[in-house]
Formats: sequence, structure tokens, C-alpha cells
Amino acid sequence: MVINPETQIEVPWSVNTEPQRNPNLQVILLQRTYVLPWSRFIYAEGDLTEVVAAFSTHDVVVRGCGLDRLLADLAAQRVTGVRQPARTDRFTTVAEPVRIDEVNVSEARTEE
Repeated sequence: MVINPETQIEVPWSVNTEPQRNPNLQVILLQRTYVLPWSRFIYAEGDLTEVVAAFSTHDVVVRGCGLDRLLADLAAQRVTGVRQPARTDRFTTVAEPVRIDEVNVSEARTEE
């Protein structure tokens, strides 16, 4: 857990606190890691329980609780890393007000 410097709340994603912006977002799944450049970021949308971040090549879907803070950090492009929790981690963090339960990455759909 990392403490978001603006809200002073622990969040389960990595946040860049330096004035220099990080050039990419690292998404760590259990079987694979993706590094997506912020220059390919299109938009993000969501609510308290689900956030979708769309890049030109991939869509990242994060499900959990208290994810409106993740949406704000994505909008500011401060997020440096999101990690998919192990199955055992999902059971130990049930009482956390901000948590990630699931992370999925899929290739972006192309309009034809």
C-alpha cells in the first residue's frame, strides 16, 4: 500500500510523487506484465467499483472498492503501477476502504 500524497489515504497502486511525470504505466498481472506508455492514453472512466483506462492498444479494467481515487490519479497520469492481487490477498484485505480485487488487460477493440 502506498499513501497518496494529495489525499493522505493508502491506495493499492503506485503513485508518482515527483514533479517529473513518469512516461508509462506498468500493469502487473499474475502471469504477465504490461508497460503502457502514457502517450497512448486515450481516456479513463468508472466509479467506486470499476475503472476502465483505455490506451490505443489495450484496455485496462480494474475492479474493487474506492476506485474513484484511482480514476483521479489516472486523470492526472500519476499512476506508475497497478498490481493484480493474488487470490489470498483478496481475502485478507476485505476490510480495506480502497482495494483492488481484480485487474484485466485486453487488446483494444478496433472499429471496422
